[in-house]
Amino acid sequence: MRLLKVATCNLNQWAMDFDCNLNNIKESITRAKQSGAVIRLGPELEITGYGCEDHFLELDTVAHGWECLKDILLSDWTDGILCSFGMPVIRGSERYNCQVLCLNRKIIMIRPKMWLANDGNYRELRWFTAWKHKELVDFQLPSEISTALSQQTVPFGYGYIQFLDTAVAAEVCEELYTPIPPHAELALNGVEVFMNASGSHHQLRKLDLRLRSFIDATHSRGGVYMYSNQQGCDGGRLYYDGCSCVVLNGDVVAQGSQFSLKDVEVVVAQIDLDAVASLRGSISSFQEQASCNPKVPSVATPYKLCQPFNLQMPLSSPLEIRYHSPEEEIAFGPSCWMWDYLRRSGASGFLLPLSGGADSSSVAAIVGCMCQLVVKEVENGDEQVKADAIRIGHYTDGEFPTDSKEFAKRIFYTVFMGSENSSEATRMRAKVLATEIGSWHLDVSIDGVVSALLSLFQTLTGKRPRYKVDGGSNIENLGLQNIQARIRMVLAFMLASLLPWVHNKPGFYLVLGSSNVDEGLRGYLTKYDCSSADINPIGSISKQDLRRFLRWAATHLGYTSLAEIEAAPPTAELEPIRSNYSQNLCYKWGASLSPSEVADKVKHFFKYYSINRHKMTVLTPSYHAESYSPEDNRFDLRQFLYNVRWPYQFRKIDELVREFDGEKPALAKVSDEEKVGVASDGGMGVVAAGSDDPKAGL
Repeated sequence: MRLLKVATCNLNQWAMDFDCNLNNIKESITRAKQSGAVIRLGPELEITGYGCEDHFLELDTVAHGWECLKDILLSDWTDGILCSFGMPVIRGSERYNCQVLCLNRKIIMIRPKMWLANDGNYRELRWFTAWKHKELVDFQLPSEISTALSQQTVPFGYGYIQFLDTAVAAEVCEELYTPIPPHAELALNGVEVFMNASGSHHQLRKLDLRLRSFIDATHSRGGVYMYSNQQGCDGGRLYYDGCSCVVLNGDVVAQGSQFSLKDVEVVVAQIDLDAVASLRGSISSFQEQASCNPKVPSVATPYKLCQPFNLQMPLSSPLEIRYHSPEEEIAFGPSCWMWDYLRRSGASGFLLPLSGGADSSSVAAIVGCMCQLVVKEVENGDEQVKADAIRIGHYTDGEFPTDSKEFAKRIFYTVFMGSENSSEATRMRAKVLATEIGSWHLDVSIDGVVSALLSLFQTLTGKRPRYKVDGGSNIENLGLQNIQARIRMVLAFMLASLLPWVHNKPGFYLVLGSSNVDEGLRGYLTKYDCSSADINPIGSISKQDLRRFLRWAATHLGYTSLAEIEAAPPTAELEPIRSNYSQNLCYKWGASLSPSEVADKVKHFFKYYSINRHKMTVLTPSYHAESYSPEDNRFDLRQFLYNVRWPYQFRKIDELVREFDGEKPALAKVSDEEKVGVASDGGMGVVAAGSDDPKAGL
């Protein structure tokens, strides 16, 4: 037997905070060594943080990375343990995203990333160059590093490390998902251990695809696949969802958490590498292909990683993969992201305009979930979470949070901003939910401010707008609704900045937005209303998923009023509801639709999408939870000025309608589960891309 103990980790790194990142790296090495591991793998670009973005173009960012690596190598951190560190490296005039493999205070090899992530949320080609050569070259180390380590050059490029008893190679994040991944060729060259350093963000229903990729990589080829990922919010819209793991011959033998408030989590596995050799030896086609496979360059390292057979060292066994339901993902992902944002922003808490509707209630429930997670981690002895909670909650005299509702009262303010158009039902729903969560709740009427603005308008123009039910035009009706919506935004930011002063607390509160992805796509929101905030936990989550979450949270988070909120008919409550006037909120999708009806809906959506596209330029930064986000400045890079008539495209649609005999039903009757969700304004709603597909997106 060749026993090999390996350690991989989830690290909560923070882009450009080198002290934070270095401390987490050292702590992970300490824990790996304490476990007896001889390989330690960290996340992609862990020294700088993955999300530095255009800071990667600054020379200082690269220089500080080398300084941190030197700090590690000048002490005993890498003694007796192979460590893979992620950092940017400049070679000549090119920047590379690299894994630096170190052992016994020396750099053994630098492996630049060969296939860069450059779609969706990722822009790696903006900052880095892909290594395009299947070779190793000599890399001249920076002078300060060279002098400190007494090492002039190091092998740089594509290859693997050949130890006396096994072979180890790196495969960096995106490379795993390419049509011809490096591990396929490396396995045929005898590599038994693959180290994948990743910076992979959370997306609903995504984890299964990721884990299946690790399993597939070793199921037919054999091998040990180590995966390390960042975990947490490192300064942007993404939450990196950890789940570091070790896979042996297609079986997951160790798995870390997907959502956690911990800064460092180390996952350890004990492997018998003879199991890899045995599997490969039993596959005739593997041996045949290996016999004629092109040779990959290697770095000979005269060092043994494995230990001999020992009954006192039990092997890691296959385990059942742990998955969260989509409802749990909505609860825990944004909660952990918000905790990182809160503790790193210097804010003293959150303020949420709570209307009593589904969207703002979802956000409130997520904050409540965050408070529950904080108290749980404090109970579990996490000193970092405890210290942050004491600071943010302004605890004194040795006190700390022991109850989630008490903690919420200190850091979470909710405010119901009612008007003459608000119903008592929504007012009470907001109040009951706030009580269940424990927030400091305010109830205020905005009628006086609305009246003052209308009087000012009347003084300026001599006219006073009326609601449609009182004989006003559509323009007047919309203007009166928008006044209320924008007043709520102004009031929310005023309260967020001044309430700490009122309660003799330092700092400020972060205003939370509550506009979902369907509203963003459809433009069903007022520009600069309560959709404008500091951050938005649900901005890329569909209404359909949010309603499922509310039903789940009513039971599993203990906020029972959410069930009533989810069941209530949606309404903006921005205009009077009289006996002779009601809104039509029924869904327009029927059991079967004719091509002409489908065409009408497509046109209807694109008309309003293009009319309202300008609103996307000011969307609140939102937690990214789907394969698509409507934010134009970070994800959806489309123009915001369109010909809203779409003459060419709509003409093509009309041609298709005529071709398919447009008045006859296009589809057979479908079940309720197959129906497409719609927006609450009666227009065509668009479910976020892949929201029901567990394999949507990587």
